[in-house]
Amino acid sequence: MKSSDLVTDALRHLNFSQPIIPELKIPPLPPSPFITNMEANYASEFYKRLVDWIKNFDANLDQTHEVGVRLVNFGQTVTFHLEDMSYWNPSLISFTGRKEDGQPVELIQHVSQISILLTSLPRENPNQPKSPIGFSAETTPEDTERLGTEE
Repeated sequence: MKSSDLVTDALRHLNFSQPIIPELKIPPLPPSPFITNMEANYASEFYKRLVDWIKNFDANLDQTHEVGVRLVNFGQTVTFHLEDMSYWNPSLISFTGRKEDGQPVELIQHVSQISILLTSLPRENPNQPKSPIGFSAETTPEDTERLGTEE
């Protein structure tokens, strides 16, 4: 008898059916504090905090004024009417508006470098109803996020 026949004959007696693998039940794990802390520093979280601060600031303004932003970290002072904000997770926030002369501006900053001064500016269109908080952040951050990477 050949050696290959001996192997074939030996294999015939073995059972090669699917092995039985026991089912493992793994309990749900709590979120990692590292991930939770990281998500707390997402631009979307900063956005939510900024919207709250701006709403509180706007609540103290009369009907003839709206929220303005003054930037002083560019070697000169830039003041503009804040019209909108957006973010791009994990770390960018955008402020959009118009300067006093009507020129459009957009500031894109890393969340670690945000330094804005909220100020009161005369409304550009006092004959129209005052928009909430001076810009359109009444929607949720998820609605206004342009290119973010939400979960």
